[in-house]
Amino acid sequence: MGRGKSLKRKGAKRPELRRVLVYCEGECTEKHYLRGLRSDLSGLPVQIALGPEHGVPTALVRAAIKHKERAPRSRQDRFTAYDEVWCVMDVEAPTPHPDLERALREARDHGIKVALSNPCFELWLLLHFQEVRKYNTSEAAQKLLEKHEACGYRTDRKHLDYEPFRLAHPAAAGRARALRDASGRGHSANPWTDVDILVDWLLEQARTARC
Repeated sequence: MGRGKSLKRKGAKRPELRRVLVYCEGECTEKHYLRGLRSDLSGLPVQIALGPEHGVPTALVRAAIKHKERAPRSRQDRFTAYDEVWCVMDVEAPTPHPDLERALREARDHGIKVALSNPCFELWLLLHFQEVRKYNTSEAAQKLLEKHEACGYRTDRKHLDYEPFRLAHPAAAGRARALRDASGRGHSANPWTDVDILVDWLLEQARTARC
């Protein structure tokens, strides 16, 4: 062995953190939840952005596509592409978004993943506190969530305290999986959500980064 060469063994190389961009359509609820979640991700580079028009799935997807395409040229995005781009969207009820299926096709065509809830994102939040088996309109789901005062949600301001959701995540994820398993109609079923897939993936990325 040559003189001066270190005898120390090199440690295992830490996995490279995946850059994630998440677009959401809610002005308050989704943003508060996702920003709270980000505090659990141990520095995982997650960017949260709001779409240009609340309640228009194609507008949300197209905004995410443009952001994904400009990231390598954008100072704001550190001139670096995102490894994963997601859109968090609602089906809505009693009247589904008329352009939802077009938005889902455009997302698939451009490599954008979608976390979808029927009727709305508040269903995912509600599953942290109770089983939900029956059909709900968006308004009904929001009113049910408001009854769980610990989370701080109110329909007139849609604020959230994240801590109760952190503690109840395993139960919510299990309930979301049970809804999907019981449905043969995918996201056209109500109630239905796969937001847990996005959240579990982010949490797993954070655990991997800490190893």
